Amino acid sequence: MILLAPASVLLASLVVAMNPAPEPHALPVPLEAEPLLRSRPDLFGPLLADAPTFRLQLLISTVTDTPAGPTITTTAFRADAEYLYPASTIKLCAAVAALQTIQDLNAAASAPNLPAVSVDTPLALFRAGDAAPPLTDDPTNLSRGDDHARITVRHELRKLFLVSDNEAFNRLYDLVGHRALNERMHAAGLPSVVINHRLSDGRSMADNRKSPRVDFRTPPGPRTIPARTSDLELANAPRGGLAIGTGFARGDAVTPGPTDFTHRNGISLLDLHRATVMALRPDIDLGLPGFGLTPEHTALLREAMTSTPAASPNPLYDPAPYPDDYVKPLRPGLARALGGEPPPIANKMGQAYGFTLDTAEIVHAGRTVFVTAAIYTNADGVLNDDRYEYATVAEPFLDALGEAIGGAMLSPAPAPLPATP
Repeated sequence: MILLAPASVLLASLVVAMNPAPEPHALPVPLEAEPLLRSRPDLFGPLLADAPTFRLQLLISTVTDTPAGPTITTTAFRADAEYLYPASTIKLCAAVAALQTIQDLNAAASAPNLPAVSVDTPLALFRAGDAAPPLTDDPTNLSRGDDHARITVRHELRKLFLVSDNEAFNRLYDLVGHRALNERMHAAGLPSVVINHRLSDGRSMADNRKSPRVDFRTPPGPRTIPARTSDLELANAPRGGLAIGTGFARGDAVTPGPTDFTHRNGISLLDLHRATVMALRPDIDLGLPGFGLTPEHTALLREAMTSTPAASPNPLYDPAPYPDDYVKPLRPGLARALGGEPPPIANKMGQAYGFTLDTAEIVHAGRTVFVTAAIYTNADGVLNDDRYEYATVAEPFLDALGEAIGGAMLSPAPAPLPATP
């Protein structure tokens, strides 16, 4: 069962996701979460004063576990008021779809001569249009078989969450395929998902719709997913803000004019929030089909999304460049609010083109809070110039948001929130 406060938050978001209005900023701007943001006027005040420029958006849900089952109550600030580039948060969809692919292969394994596969089955990744031998080795995987560092779904999934590894996302993209990756998310009840391209990979959109052959290397012979070419053409809903920036940098040159994000990856803030809830708490009824992951796969996702790089036994990461709060921007603020070691945070952060997003579940003292937040910081307006106010605005915003959530929602003595004027 899902409880929303107020109901208009969910209704308005559903209208945007399923029947998007062409006018920019057509979604009403709910302010139910504004008291939380007003709790830190020193940092949040300037952002609130110019929220559309920062594309500031926020969803917060609290979970109440009752004998009749869990309920979830959600408040929002400017949720889905304009397009957000999801950056690496879209990797959550690939991780879920890869696990669904394994489950579907095993559902068909009852047929003769079809061996079962798992997240630990070695993979062979072929390269489209290339006669070279397939990729089978991953030197970062310390769990070796036959003295061989294997590529496996478990290992790629862990890299994807622990350090937001782009290659791991691209490998899972190849495994699932462009069409299936999108259709699996739509079938789960996330209609706004658009995954049109790999990350940090300069292929054309046409090439991004191609996926190579992938083998699960099972004895006595492989389970093969053949090469695929998707004819699925997707575009982001025409809400405001798809034309971004004042120029695009290529080397030392800047091409003037905004960049059209119509065909870039996309997901609404509401759907990203729902995806996080469905992945980590499938027992919560959101009124959607959901992902249908097994308890084992749900546990694997939770472990990978909660772990920190320094605590990982496989792969191993140097704690100097990968501290405990690496890709966990809420963690320092939560630690300050709650004192000592912060609570477990299962999350996926993304940062690119000036956009910084985080979608997370925080569990502390029997309380569960889901938070999905986004901000855009690009004062010079130029994309791809690596001059974004991540360290001075975006990351301090999420740090302070963690502190505000910890103090107001997770502390034994919650701090009172200022009244809405």
